[in-house]
Amino acid sequence: MGFFGIVRDVPRTVRLLAFGSFLNGVVSFTFVYLFVYLTGPRGLTVPQAGVIAGVGGIGLVAGNFTGGWFGDRYGHRRMLLTGALAGGTALAALPVLPVVAMYGVLPLAQYAAGVVRAANSALVAVSVPEGGRRQSFALVRAGGNAAFAVGPPLGALIAARFSYDWLFVADGLGTLLFAGYAATVLPGRGSAHGRPVRDPGAPGLWRELRARPAVLVLLAAILCVDLVYRQQYSTLPVFLSEHGHSAQFYGWLLSINGGLILLLELPAAHALRRRAPLGIVGTGLLLVGLGYAVLIPGAGALFAVTMMASLTAGEILYKTTATAYVADRAPAHAQGRFQSLYAGASISGQVLAPPLGGALYAAAPGLLWPACAVLAGGAGVAVLAARRLPGAASGRGPGPGPGAARVPVCGEASAPAPERQTQPG
Repeated sequence: MGFFGIVRDVPRTVRLLAFGSFLNGVVSFTFVYLFVYLTGPRGLTVPQAGVIAGVGGIGLVAGNFTGGWFGDRYGHRRMLLTGALAGGTALAALPVLPVVAMYGVLPLAQYAAGVVRAANSALVAVSVPEGGRRQSFALVRAGGNAAFAVGPPLGALIAARFSYDWLFVADGLGTLLFAGYAATVLPGRGSAHGRPVRDPGAPGLWRELRARPAVLVLLAAILCVDLVYRQQYSTLPVFLSEHGHSAQFYGWLLSINGGLILLLELPAAHALRRRAPLGIVGTGLLLVGLGYAVLIPGAGALFAVTMMASLTAGEILYKTTATAYVADRAPAHAQGRFQSLYAGASISGQVLAPPLGGALYAAAPGLLWPACAVLAGGAGVAVLAARRLPGAASGRGPGPGPGAARVPVCGEASAPAPERQTQPG
């Protein structure tokens, strides 16, 4: 099946969400130039800029971890719109605010962006039945990756032709337009987008997670591997520069990563859709570890290209599959919280990777890549071993008991919910 055939098989709501993610991602370029903006036009010192950027990153991770909780309680569509409206307004106003206000407003904008990310994942999960989510998540990721290929060059053009202030205005207005777009394409009534799943008698989140030990293992593995994966954006360029490679060479490496993902991730998700998910995820994590292990013997161009190819192959295998697996294992009343846990774990490296990797590289440069290889390899082995845990390969796992409602997805009329049978854990 060709690319467009795969896309046609994805539900219309997901296609619309993917297009919205692309549109929003095209103008979401401020984080790329934030440090330059703070130390340039705003006149801050490097430590001051580091504090603001760091607190903003913490806000982003916190929004990912908590956005699903709000979505389960108030509705994922509502939280997507609320987050986009709050974040867009904060970003558009940022250029006119005094520096002291940025310590509060920027984390707020980043927190709202995290809420939007978690809500978007939850909306994909509730729009697609179990078993078909890998292609859907892959399509949404493709929209985001395509936007990243367009956004930073566009941002550089705006900064050069106008000013860095206009980057934040464009990002804010684009986010507000995304809110309007989402409000139009996501129905607010008679669908899982518009109202939360209510089940007062359902078990709590920790009890649901304990009933799904493979999900707990997977979340811990993703937390570890994201710390390793994001070294490519922090310590890797420093390592390459110290070994005689130019910034242009590093840029080409990132282009290899982005290009291969755009070309291969969606077809790979479709081709592997019937394969056991934990085996695919575990293999992907092992490939991430192998990529960094390639750098242990040397820093030549061939080593670097091989490293990036292995890292990219691992990313293609594990990211979409892991997201879909968590969605498939989530009970209906906690879908948002499960997606939030995964979203937070999958972006935690954005905050943790630079300081931890940088500290290790400064103290013992020769230990960084072996440590990355061991950490990612151990995460991969743990996920492969989790296939033997109770309920690891089943669907949603233990249900919340009789009476849990099935919420119709987009375009499906509401109907009385049949009694739900409990599945073995």
